Amino acid sequence: MEPYTIHVIQVTPNLPKELEPLKELAYNLYWSWDHQARTLFRQLDSELWEKVNRNPVRLLGSVDQQRLEKMAQNKGYLAFLARVKENVDDYMGRETWYQEHHGKKSDLKIGYFSMEYGLAVGLPIYSGGLGILAADHLKSAGDLGLPLVGVGLAYQQGYFQQYLGADGWQQETYPINDFYNLPMKLEKDNEGQPLLIAAQLPGRDVYAQIWRVQVGRVPLYLLDANIPQNNTADRMITSQLYGGDTEMRIQQEILLGVGGLRALTALGAAPNVCHMNEGHAAFLSLERVYNYMQSNPDASFMQAREATRYGNVFTTHTPVPAGIDEFAPDLVEKYLGAYFEQLAVSANELMGLGGAHLPQTQGKFNMAIFAINMAGGYNGVSRLHGRVARRMWNYLWPGVPEDEVPIGHVTNGVHARTWLSSDLSEVFTRYIDPDWYRRPGDERMWENVDQIPDEELWRTHERRRERLVALARRRLQRRLKNIGANPSDIARAAEVLNPEALTIGFARRFASYKRAHLMFSDPDRLRKILSDPQRPVQIIIAGKAHPKDKIGKDIIKKIISIIHEEDFRDKIVFLENYDMKIASYMVQGVDVWLNNPRRPREASGTSGMKASANGALNLSILDGWWDEAYEMNQNIGWAIGLGEENYSSVEEQDDIESKELYHLLENEVIPTFYSRGRSGVPRTWIGMMKTNMKVVCPFFNTNRMVRTYFFEYYMPAFKNWQKTSNEGGKTAKQIVEWQERLLASWDAVKILSVDAQAGDSSKIGDKLLVSAQVTTGKLKPEEVLVQLYFGRVDDKGNLGKAEIFPMSLTGAKEESLYTFSAEVELKSSGQHGYSVRVQPHHPVADAPLQMGFMKWYAS
Repeated sequence: MEPYTIHVIQVTPNLPKELEPLKELAYNLYWSWDHQARTLFRQLDSELWEKVNRNPVRLLGSVDQQRLEKMAQNKGYLAFLARVKENVDDYMGRETWYQEHHGKKSDLKIGYFSMEYGLAVGLPIYSGGLGILAADHLKSAGDLGLPLVGVGLAYQQGYFQQYLGADGWQQETYPINDFYNLPMKLEKDNEGQPLLIAAQLPGRDVYAQIWRVQVGRVPLYLLDANIPQNNTADRMITSQLYGGDTEMRIQQEILLGVGGLRALTALGAAPNVCHMNEGHAAFLSLERVYNYMQSNPDASFMQAREATRYGNVFTTHTPVPAGIDEFAPDLVEKYLGAYFEQLAVSANELMGLGGAHLPQTQGKFNMAIFAINMAGGYNGVSRLHGRVARRMWNYLWPGVPEDEVPIGHVTNGVHARTWLSSDLSEVFTRYIDPDWYRRPGDERMWENVDQIPDEELWRTHERRRERLVALARRRLQRRLKNIGANPSDIARAAEVLNPEALTIGFARRFASYKRAHLMFSDPDRLRKILSDPQRPVQIIIAGKAHPKDKIGKDIIKKIISIIHEEDFRDKIVFLENYDMKIASYMVQGVDVWLNNPRRPREASGTSGMKASANGALNLSILDGWWDEAYEMNQNIGWAIGLGEENYSSVEEQDDIESKELYHLLENEVIPTFYSRGRSGVPRTWIGMMKTNMKVVCPFFNTNRMVRTYFFEYYMPAFKNWQKTSNEGGKTAKQIVEWQERLLASWDAVKILSVDAQAGDSSKIGDKLLVSAQVTTGKLKPEEVLVQLYFGRVDDKGNLGKAEIFPMSLTGAKEESLYTFSAEVELKSSGQHGYSVRVQPHHPVADAPLQMGFMKWYAS
């Protein structure tokens, strides 16, 4: 066949004039969290709405033209359309929290970079929790009015679609995303052509066009490399999320970080604060350094790094080193070699910023270490994860006690309007506050949950459980048809589960540490639990294993084989191809949300928060967010264990915790659920539901989370960036000069002696006066911090969680020899101890701690 030329045209829906606002509404993902907006599209054709995966753009291009003409004459529908349009316009135009409190006096511009975004089921560019969290972050940033834009990649195939064979073995397909039929639009240049940016790869540039997804008030820009300007291999860079090998991964991360920052600059939205949601986008820091050096030709690489790093924020979601991207030195040199010359930095220096010289990385370039070294603020995603991260990265701050490692935490949350059922949302509007969603962090407002009549709350929840059961039946029938099951099994699938039974939900990524197999550890005991006709119990399971995770696939297969047993097949259902739609049905319809990872492997977890907001009670290991929530109030669910971590083996841990899981089900969960009065309503259970919502809703939401990021990370980053980058980088130069002096003179810094005015035995209320003689070498006394480290002595002779007291300069004996003192009141009895330490001090820089500049007194 001879080659021929294809002329491309884009066909758009022929909407009647009366329905034109639908097009504008379809391209703003406000509809992804507004029930009325989704209903507006569903009413056009409810069956087609599900068929097009709840994608309003594709719906408008697929709905029958006669149907459109008919709805254009429907006065009721037009009135509904006008109300929704008015609501969206009001949302977009209303003064926001940020505008009211900060917008008139701040030039803050935030770029939020993430590898994935779980915005809506109809926009499949996400794999799981990281993407869902990123999307909820954007939504709440928009609700609050923060000057934030998102950056990601436009994946042609997205993440894989899961289907199970007859034997339960997971298989994958990769449907192609048609971007022109998704709620996204191409950014154009002044001549009406797609706006292109370029990022350097070895010996060539890779180009990307930019798609804009409007998420309420926040724009999300997605880079797409599948364009004719690239060669065939480069067009595949944005093919799959988490697909390919390590070389594909470094290409994607260069495009996300370097290309993403260039895209924002080209769009006139260059940020001064960059938030790296995981280490995937850390290469953006090199682009910031490059841009700074272009504007300040006399600046060295280290000066440019200090001038820009304090404007970067790094959030880690990974509690184990194995979950972090690492690249071999030859791969880094191949792909970042062009930067060596441009930035006047050696390969060893750059590899060192990625920790390649450290024994823990075994010579590889670690993206999390690189992000830490190129950022000014870092955090984990729950209180427990913050502790885990400080322990995990303690070696980057040699000499610093673990609890002082400067990695904080911002506990994750969820965007309530996205995940709350329409039924319960209406109940909240009636009994809590008509504007409850505008101030979800108001604890006093949530006390109004007690005003909801028990019967109304229970019937609302029962309706959601019925809808979940109906979904499970439809999905099971579809799966059985797809694998060629016999008609009797397909017919029987229409009767599985009981709409009135206690329903347990488990939906996770099928990584081995999440232990989906734990509830099946003792099949006979589980069989007994599920088979009580007076107190029926059932389980709905969903989740995917990574295509390369054979262990996770084996777990799914074993679970499917158990489900096929006669005693289980009507009481346990595995929902194929877990996505946001299934997640919504599950968190809105289950009675109990089960989560049993190996502590402390779950950094945060947010699905349990979504279930809690909908009234479900959590039954979980004390890991991630649940460790915090359960401490707040133990009447909101059940804890499996007491937070133990030190088992002799994983087999012992699984055995003990599976028995605890069964015990809680048999003796607490099931009896409480089926404790009914004459009305048939479980009053005690409903009381727990209400307490649960009062505790979880006001704190574990992304409104609170984003405001925490704003106050604790974004604004400090912005202010420090201003200090280090303004005035031609004067402060950055001072920091580098100071660091060079530290390297040259730190050996001369010594704590010569420590004296205390107190006996070996003291009484409560006595004062302990400690003084230290310190020689500072060539450093000025204000360039060091001398601190008293005071606390209780533990059974091993070590200081436990000590308090830190600054020691003031109280005298000078000769040049560079000073006396520092501090006084402490003794407030508790028992054996206490103290020591003195000294570290460098600069009003902005924290890098010296990472260089190991801390000295302790040793007599």
